[in-house]
Amino acid sequence: MLPFRDGLAPMRLLLPHGDPATTIVEYLEREMPDDNWQRAMRDAEVVDEKSRPISDATRYRAGSQVYFYRVPAQEVPVPFEIGILHEDENLLVVDKPHFLATIPRGRHVTETATVRLRRQFDCPDLTPAHRLDRATAGVLLFTKTKHARRPYQELFSSRNVTKEYEAVAGFDAALHFPRVVRSRILKEHGVMTAYEEPGEPNSETLIELIDTFGTAARYRLFPKTGKTHQLRIHLSSLGIPIENDPYYPVFTSVPAEDFTRPLQLLARALNFTDPLTGEARCFVSARVLDV
Repeated sequence: MLPFRDGLAPMRLLLPHGDPATTIVEYLEREMPDDNWQRAMRDAEVVDEKSRPISDATRYRAGSQVYFYRVPAQEVPVPFEIGILHEDENLLVVDKPHFLATIPRGRHVTETATVRLRRQFDCPDLTPAHRLDRATAGVLLFTKTKHARRPYQELFSSRNVTKEYEAVAGFDAALHFPRVVRSRILKEHGVMTAYEEPGEPNSETLIELIDTFGTAARYRLFPKTGKTHQLRIHLSSLGIPIENDPYYPVFTSVPAEDFTRPLQLLARALNFTDPLTGEARCFVSARVLDV
């Protein structure tokens, strides 16, 4: 297969059954006419699953895989740096800024933490062990080697990591803290926001009050589960939405180039027992939320 190039992995395409194309290039030129497939094939940048170059004459074979590079569209640069909290032979732990996505997805490709860091550290195997929303800042853990990837990702999938978040949100004197919020959260594919519905809870968050200042307050949050936008939804459901949240309680479209109102949500700390060394690990963000 093709190697990483400038921090980006090659695209993988599975050729569908039932297509009338007789050659692979016929299919590619029909489905993605804006790409220069002749140049890509000339430069051996279109290959099959066995790394064999694809040419004009390569027959279409349903179920086979094609690997190739795509040039991402011009993106609005995110004008904030990634802080480095820790690095060793297996791990890179960073302090992600607001507005920077974790992985390439949709319109955010090069302006993501994964691609930036692969380029910065010249490490194509760099892979996030978990994710933070583009809107959320804070501690984000990457693995640097293939052998380390699975143990650390399983650490998060098995919920053996204590995640501590901090948020600035509304204040309601009638609400008592600490409190645990449980609800059933669902998200439909292609819809920007998630929602709560009656039924068996699938999300849980412990919320503590740190301090208050007028109509706002600072909270410490410990999610037991990791549903999409869980912390944002749970605070909003209490009537105290997070400051600068464009999604909850009402969705508001924000231009991609607007970096003036960061969501006041921070992944403050990660605590866990290292699955490779048995060492107790604690990583803490140095970022400060606006008050």
